[in-house]
Amino acid sequence: MLLIPGQSSRTCEGWSRREWLRVGSLGGLSLGLPQLLSTRGSAETALPVDRGAGFGRAKACIVLFLFGAPAHQDTWDLKPTAPAEVRGEFAPIATNVSDITISEHLPLLSSRVDKLAQIRSVTHPDNTHTVAMHYMLTGVRHARPATNPRNAEDDFPCFGAVMNLVDSLREPAARCALPAGISLNAPANQVSANNHIFPGFFSGLLGGRFDPLFIAGQPDKPGFAPIVATDTAGRLHGRQQLRVALEAGSRSEPSRPAGIPTSHPLAINVESSYDRAFQLLSSSATGSAFDISREPEALRQKYGMTPFGQGCLLSRRLVDAGVPLVTVNWQRDDAYWDTHADNFKLHKNTLLPNFDRGFSALLDDLSDRGMLDDTLVVVLGEFGRTPKINKNAGRDHWAACNTVVLAGGGVPGGQVYGASDQIAAYPARNAVLPEDLASTIYHLLGVDPELPLSTVDGRRLQLSHGSVLHGIL
Repeated sequence: MLLIPGQSSRTCEGWSRREWLRVGSLGGLSLGLPQLLSTRGSAETALPVDRGAGFGRAKACIVLFLFGAPAHQDTWDLKPTAPAEVRGEFAPIATNVSDITISEHLPLLSSRVDKLAQIRSVTHPDNTHTVAMHYMLTGVRHARPATNPRNAEDDFPCFGAVMNLVDSLREPAARCALPAGISLNAPANQVSANNHIFPGFFSGLLGGRFDPLFIAGQPDKPGFAPIVATDTAGRLHGRQQLRVALEAGSRSEPSRPAGIPTSHPLAINVESSYDRAFQLLSSSATGSAFDISREPEALRQKYGMTPFGQGCLLSRRLVDAGVPLVTVNWQRDDAYWDTHADNFKLHKNTLLPNFDRGFSALLDDLSDRGMLDDTLVVVLGEFGRTPKINKNAGRDHWAACNTVVLAGGGVPGGQVYGASDQIAAYPARNAVLPEDLASTIYHLLGVDPELPLSTVDGRRLQLSHGSVLHGIL
């Protein structure tokens, strides 16, 4: 990595642009990354650093978040020799990799296991949905793990928020026409009981201007059009010029809350929201990227006409349009994975067929277009489920062990990393923490996991303290 020479200019966070910028890789383009604290203020050129296999291999990442948490022992990590109260009703089936089996209710994926890297030893201590989501979707344990918190300003930023930050550090001509982090479908964090806005989906301590763009509408519905077109481009630009003129001529700056200085994070977020809205509405790439109706009907049917299936298809369109990080949330209306009762009925009849169809179609589509090699796909939930089946034929929360699946983006397929014990209760080999998973994702995207973040209240934190899983790369 090389220090970029040139004029130093101080940012609002107190870092100079030269301190922030380093040459890295994302999408085959030069990407600015922060100067490590040990060399802050140094103007000399640093020697290139060997980041190891796979660094920057992925141009983009698609996160398939299975809200509610699948039963790992009924999907990927079956235990056919375990006692009946553990092994459940499903049998393992052979796959196109001779020594790997998966659930009988994933028949489409069974012929695509050669593209998958299964991590069967993911573990953490949090059995509550909210804090577990935060941990898995940020790589940092929640500050108040023993609670059931709402989204808060001191949450750690999610993957999409970090990519929005990274994109903001690039030269303007190299930035995405669309937001660098986009989140599809309305997960329970938006529409759950009592409007309990879950943590783990937002930018938190980076400030709201780096929030992913949320597309709450269901892409399987007729007339899906999340970005409403304005009447004319000229009128849109006229409104933008009027806003600029009004702000320039008014000391009170009516677009900001009264009494809020321009340097305040709230004011910055307001201005950023205006700018992002204008960019979205004025970009010709916006409408075409979200227009899923342009896809052939046969392809749409292959994905499945569900929020998850069409979300997977839309994620491919967005990645193809240059978006680095897309999260496809499992919509609550999809009969989400929190199977405290009727676990096997729900998995067999609703959950696994929908997932099997959408994920396998995404793998095929990316592969057919030559995009899988540089698009990382990550499949995860917030935790696993209990080894023993409860009295309601369900499985309860179990954070001690679960399976995460990776595909593409420089990760060799046809492999299983780590292992659980005989009843899929605890890691038996190569335990993996959420921070290790986060570091691996960032590494593959060409983002240094040691990236120093500057928070809105002036603190400096490291992006990830995990270890890159070089054993799977």
